[in-house]
Amino acid sequence: MRTGMKAACVLAIATLAAGVSAPLHADSLTVKTAQGKAHGKTINNGQVNAFLGLPYAAAPVGALRWKAPQPPAKWNGERDATSFGAHCAQNHAFDDLVFLDSGQSEDCLFLNVYAPAGAQARSKLPVMLWIHGGGYFAGASSEPRHNGDFLPLKGVVLVTINYRLGVFGFLATADLAKEANGAAGNYGLLDMVAALQWVKANISQFGGDPDNVTIFGESAGSFAVSTLMASPMASGLFHKAIGESGAAFKGVLPTNSLDAREQKDGAWVASLGVKSLEELRALPTARILDAVKSKGMTDFSPVIDGRLLTEPVPETYASGKQAHVPLLAGWNRDEGSFVAMHPVTAEGFKSYASALFQDRAPEFLKLYPADTDAQALRSAIDYGGDAFIAFGTWKWIEAHTQSGDSPVYRYHLELAAPVSKYHLESFAFHSDDIEYVFGTLDTRPGALWRPEDRKLSEQMMSYWTNFAKTGDPNGPGLPAWPRYGKDDLLIHLDSTITSGLDTERPRYEFLLKGMPPFRF
Repeated sequence: MRTGMKAACVLAIATLAAGVSAPLHADSLTVKTAQGKAHGKTINNGQVNAFLGLPYAAAPVGALRWKAPQPPAKWNGERDATSFGAHCAQNHAFDDLVFLDSGQSEDCLFLNVYAPAGAQARSKLPVMLWIHGGGYFAGASSEPRHNGDFLPLKGVVLVTINYRLGVFGFLATADLAKEANGAAGNYGLLDMVAALQWVKANISQFGGDPDNVTIFGESAGSFAVSTLMASPMASGLFHKAIGESGAAFKGVLPTNSLDAREQKDGAWVASLGVKSLEELRALPTARILDAVKSKGMTDFSPVIDGRLLTEPVPETYASGKQAHVPLLAGWNRDEGSFVAMHPVTAEGFKSYASALFQDRAPEFLKLYPADTDAQALRSAIDYGGDAFIAFGTWKWIEAHTQSGDSPVYRYHLELAAPVSKYHLESFAFHSDDIEYVFGTLDTRPGALWRPEDRKLSEQMMSYWTNFAKTGDPNGPGLPAWPRYGKDDLLIHLDSTITSGLDTERPRYEFLLKGMPPFRF
């Protein structure tokens, strides 16, 4: 059989195996949305159709800066959807962020749709909408580590989005609240709701099922997932949720009261010398970003605005008012690997424990022992990770388990990745999961991947997409993943996948009694 014919047959078989029928029309790259026709391109050797840079809301510029997203304009003719739209305006704070778009702008409310090449309007494939991380002040949908070359091959339609960040996404002042009938801030989260509304209206044209949408995200994206589950505005727009390393249940990326933020943000605006919202909206993007940088303001984050959020997120879960959808969530073993940049000794860590926990220090040191320098470093990493990510994510999982009525699946990623350009030590570090989930290991600069990494990536892609399809990550050929519940069972994602009890629960129960503000 000729090579080209053989490749075509293999692709056809793979497409059918994914539950996608072959296209009826030669031009499967032209799709009609509510705004107009869009023409995409094929990627990954023709196996995936990509539609990039589609506007899901009007450009939030001029009079629309710091306002809730408005519907996108319609267009005539056929829109070129073969390149990413601009990423949202931000101060570039992380060396390892790479964007494949043309640059940054406030005109950034774009999304990307990736579908198996055989998908058509009646395919009704599960939809996975990705919310990128970056502390609510950085990141974009065009990062190569979460591109759509591979995940759609598991039989899903993938959507990745931009949303407003930092000062443009979360500024909350009294004037903005007055203008919007008492609500201010949360523009970035409102963008996510608008993207979900766009998906509901349009995704069937790409082969997706608007009644089977999974939201998933990492770090700030995971905080957002837990928050959208608590928001009445997002109710009914998604049907499953995946959270990777983060939840709105503790001090990192806090959800503040509107009053507190109005005072702080109002003082920052006053420092700019403007006297009205009109003058503030007239300031150039660069001027605002420079002012943010000069003041060290990186803590713009969600507020209880009475619109998207009516109460603190944990209170919504405590009363069982969150979205009752299946949840898959967890974190990585070395979320606190940043501690390794500091010298840690047994003596120093014990002094740290005494200063931070005082009379509770002996109990703390039983859970985070420091008998040797090496043990102290391990405990410092563990506590740093718990304070940063793990404890809050655990509280979210526990809350949804206790007050929800849907299945919960918990994971712990433990395979230490090989060193790479931006990670010079081998850890299962914060954000390490992204390339495994998307099958994009080869986008990480300088990493020499091992067979066990590629095997784990393939397994995690299957678990995640199985969950998106049915609400259960289990499937043929995969180690069994038990539901999380009173028996505290979770899955350990390592070179060999196993399931077992949560041996770290005593740490989190200790932190429930009180955790001073983290510092190291």
